[in-house]
Amino acid sequence: AGFGAGLGLALASSAFIGGSFVLKKKGLLRLCGRGRARAGQGGHAYLREWLWWAGLLCMGVGEAANFAAYAFAPATLVTPLGALSVLVSAVLSSIFLNEQLNVHGKIGCILSILGSTVMVIHAPQEEEVSSLESMAEKLKDPGFIVFAVCVLVSSLLLIFVAGPRYGQSNVLVYVLVCSAIGSLSVSCVKGLGIALKELFSGKPVLKEPLGWVLLVCLVICISIQINYLNKALDIFNTSVVTPIYYVLFTTAVMTCSAILFKEWQHMVLDNIIGSISGFLTIVSGIFLLHAFRDMPFTPNLLPLFLQPGRADPHPPWSSADRHQSCQHQPLLPSEDKGSQSAEEEEEE
Repeated sequence: AGFGAGLGLALASSAFIGGSFVLKKKGLLRLCGRGRARAGQGGHAYLREWLWWAGLLCMGVGEAANFAAYAFAPATLVTPLGALSVLVSAVLSSIFLNEQLNVHGKIGCILSILGSTVMVIHAPQEEEVSSLESMAEKLKDPGFIVFAVCVLVSSLLLIFVAGPRYGQSNVLVYVLVCSAIGSLSVSCVKGLGIALKELFSGKPVLKEPLGWVLLVCLVICISIQINYLNKALDIFNTSVVTPIYYVLFTTAVMTCSAILFKEWQHMVLDNIIGSISGFLTIVSGIFLLHAFRDMPFTPNLLPLFLQPGRADPHPPWSSADRHQSCQHQPLLPSEDKGSQSAEEEEEE
């Protein structure tokens, strides 16, 4: 029951989140035509655009479904299904934003989905966390504390050092901020999911300070993610931002979950190989989608027999004259020789 509920909620979350990227980008493009300060330049005029708010609402619904999915299933099971948001965003972008995907991009989307399926099949099982007390013990683990400090320090360096220099030209700067902070937000979501389960079971959770701390941390993390995701969407194409964000976010969440919930300690070799192979397949698909996005792929690049209108309806072996040996044919017919000599005289 928990697996089915988590799977259904994760699929719904991917659909809503994929659509939210397109709605937000559409709202940001409308602001460009009005001459207002863009989000990539530090402006916040998008707060007056109803399309942006519609995208935020879709993202809120998707994140709520994702929140519930994390409460029912392990993070390493829910997070890879976010690859479906890449497909939804790519299809809707080609329809509403005229951001066409070439053949490499379509193959990349398919590889991302296949890799996600493999990861779901071989998903590791996390250690059972049934109460806020056990969650607090895990948050005090030295490994997780070191990971959280590294995430915060690297995010500050990206925001205040790399952002002003490379944020306008390198898509990784702002997306890395969203992904790193997103790994901590998933930990907060897991803790709040446990708190809600205890609340519905009748325990006095509202008196526990850990639940409120996790809620405040979650609000801060989501605010940072929204801010820098808007900057990335305003500067770069949606078909580029969405898959890169997915890969980096998935990597960060898997690392955080492995440290916090010890998901990889009791896995057999088959599941380890399957999870790593699925993730590498996703990375390969995202590489195809990102590295060759500006490469035109027209029918003229195909072999002649695959080009439309170039295929010969009759196979060459059906015509005897096409298989005559070159030894039985003059190198240049007499008529062609006369015409060629006339052309040479005219040129002279």
